[in-house]
Amino acid sequence: MSLLIEGEERIRAPVAKVWEALNDPEVLKVCIPGCQSLEKKSDNELAATVVLKIGPIKANFVGEVTLTNLNPPNSYTISGEGKGGIAGFARGGADVTLAADGDDDTVLTYTAKADVGGKIAQLGSRLITSTSKKLAGQFFSSFNEKVSAG
Repeated sequence: MSLLIEGEERIRAPVAKVWEALNDPEVLKVCIPGCQSLEKKSDNELAATVVLKIGPIKANFVGEVTLTNLNPPNSYTISGEGKGGIAGFARGGADVTLAADGDDDTVLTYTAKADVGGKIAQLGSRLITSTSKKLAGQFFSSFNEKVSAG
């Protein structure tokens, strides 16, 4: 089952600072809902463990996060794939674009795509879609708070 999520965040920080945070595993770990660990394997590869509850299913996903299409400090694609054992799998990615709005504000725009399979996909598209939108919203609002505050 596939879905598409789009959104925008206005961040009270200059583009360079937002770009730096988007590439910082410590910042990403704090902002990804349910993230237990996020370790840098190379400049554009990370290993992740995320625990999520979707409806009645709680799954522990272990997987990889990859950064591609790097165009510093304007855009990149972040993709990930995780296996959740009997719960199934999730994979997806987001194209993230940064645009300066004056000297101190950045508009972050994202288009995310996700695919889920296995037991999770059997929960139904409405629950998966609403949960995915909620998780994306939580990530970007947490990211905004962290970067704006710092």
